[in-house]
Amino acid sequence: MNGTNVSNTILKRLAGELPELTPEARKAATYVLENPRDVGVSTVREIAQAANVKPNTVVRMARQVGFEGYEDFRAPFREAIRRGAADFPDRARWLQEIRKTGDLGGLYADMVRDVLGNIEETFANISTGDLKVAAEAIWAARRVFTLGVGVNNSVARNFTYLASTGMTEFHAIPRPGSTPVDDLAWADGQDVLIAITCRPYRSEVVEAVRIAREQGMVIVALSDSPASPIIRMANHRFVVSVDTPQFFPSSVSIIALLETLLSFVISVASDEIPERVARFHARRHELGMYYSEDK
Repeated sequence: MNGTNVSNTILKRLAGELPELTPEARKAATYVLENPRDVGVSTVREIAQAANVKPNTVVRMARQVGFEGYEDFRAPFREAIRRGAADFPDRARWLQEIRKTGDLGGLYADMVRDVLGNIEETFANISTGDLKVAAEAIWAARRVFTLGVGVNNSVARNFTYLASTGMTEFHAIPRPGSTPVDDLAWADGQDVLIAITCRPYRSEVVEAVRIAREQGMVIVALSDSPASPIIRMANHRFVVSVDTPQFFPSSVSIIALLETLLSFVISVASDEIPERVARFHARRHELGMYYSEDK
């Protein structure tokens, strides 16, 4: 969630209250969920203007989640580091300026901090119970489709590749020459869709999740905000931290979460799966697919 260090308890509470808020208060809450760092450095009027609501609406939103007013609500956000708020092109130019000065030490430190911080923040807000329930749904499914486009396409394919070493009917989409909605044309309530997208949200992923929901599929969503459209439509929701000084969202926490989810699938699966994984790799050894100094 923008890499902020504020209490995620407040953001979770706000996300949980979204359905109960008035349409105007929901606009204010959605802005806060997607831009938590702005709260610590903005007045109530600035937040209201950014969310396109009245200042009183922001105050009512704060009271809805247990605060006396906006200033009390704002206090936990003050320590957030407001970094990486520029648009992608601006951030790319900023990186080039660092390179010209030769000062890459700061960039290195920022990258390490964010990689570790993203992992910590992501897993601090996900319970083993949530992972287990999602894993059981995946194991019970007839077919599992993993959807990612752009940088997340390779992430989805990596997850599918790892799963295929012990299980069948895992499919990375979109397939070459196809579209996500076409790949899901014959899916139904017996199937699971694992969908991944982070801001700026990809329209084809959001649309595929919407259609999958209409078709009765079980949806597992990974995104970077509780207000993400695919998170709101999902049966199993996982909010990941993707902060980075780079001009693109980090994939580290998404990959780590998918690997962990897959380990949970294996743990709830039948006893034959570990044996199948062992046979898969034994076959590769027999075919000479792994390098050996003995050859």
